Amino acid sequence: MVKIRLARGGKKGKPFYRIVVAEKTTKRSGKPLEILGFWDPANDTLKIDKNRVKFWVGKGAQPTKAVSDLIT
Repeated sequence: MVKIRLARGGKKGKPFYRIVVAEKTTKRSGKPLEILGFWDPANDTLKIDKNRVKFWVGKGAQPTKAVSDLIT
């Protein structure tokens, strides 16, 4: 099953997240199928390619709750 989820990056105490499409069994920071955008909670910056999100959801990808909250 393909999921749209967050992949953590950044330093300890200063997280930075990429919004990625990955297999359910892939590690959190493993190689994604595609990077759809990013979210920086420290600066409250969010950038998402909504056309690609619609494409992947149309193909059957399931967004996680955190990603669902971000894209709505």
